[in-house]
Amino acid sequence: MTRIALLTPDPTDPSYASKWPGVRDRLSAALAGAGIEAVATPWTDHVTGAAGLTGFSLVLPMIVWGYHRDHPRWLQACATWTAAGLPLANPTSVLAWNSDKAYLGRLAGRGVPMPETIWSDAVTTATVVAAFDTTGAERLIVKPTVSAGAWQTQLVSRGQIPTDLPTEAAMIQPYLPTIETAGETSLIFFGDRFSHAINKRPATGDFRIQDQYGGLYTPLVQPPAAALALAQQVLAAIDEPLLYARIDMVPDGDGRWLLMEAELIEPDIYLDHAPDGGAAFARAVRARL
Repeated sequence: MTRIALLTPDPTDPSYASKWPGVRDRLSAALAGAGIEAVATPWTDHVTGAAGLTGFSLVLPMIVWGYHRDHPRWLQACATWTAAGLPLANPTSVLAWNSDKAYLGRLAGRGVPMPETIWSDAVTTATVVAAFDTTGAERLIVKPTVSAGAWQTQLVSRGQIPTDLPTEAAMIQPYLPTIETAGETSLIFFGDRFSHAINKRPATGDFRIQDQYGGLYTPLVQPPAAALALAQQVLAAIDEPLLYARIDMVPDGDGRWLLMEAELIEPDIYLDHAPDGGAAFARAVRARL
């Protein structure tokens, strides 16, 4: 059986201890069906040296949850893996740039539609007040550009004095109320092939769609054609050899689909909702091998 490495969170970080083992088990079960053994190992064990990963045919960084809270070390790890020539999928270059949401600005520059965004190196109350004036929005989303799982993400209403603003680089966007009605739709791709889609809606009274905040996930038999077209546009704009990708999007009030995230590092790819149970994912890994 072919052995590959599956990078997991720092074992000393309790934040995801109740969830990531289930994701590991789903990935491992799908791969085992294709004759591939996934060996779990914390990414934090391989930051300054790659010797522990050199014996594997492939390295999947698909559960490196928590890297956003240790971003300098994450970038150091990516540099270590690049220098060692490790067979990572997705590529280490992607793992580095995709860890900072500033990449969304570059995709917007390539014609990918996304919400109006104000980028700030240091957000202050004055920055947020000015953003209300610039966008004309009644509510704004403020979040660090290095973030995951709605970490340090705030919903601020006009006239509200924001507190606990991000101290690092951040992005400010008008809040899209369609997140409450239409939800966020995630399209999952393996290689260049669409696999399945999930719709995610926040719990009543919340704006976050993550399941730890009560988000409701519903598999879609087929995503809207315009949503699929946007996902394909995003992948074409990225134009790098991706083994897996999750493209998250939301329609605006006019029904126009807008990119929220291109998740290329450690997305939950919802194999528990995949119609084939992950067979397409396993085939993509086998093809990469």
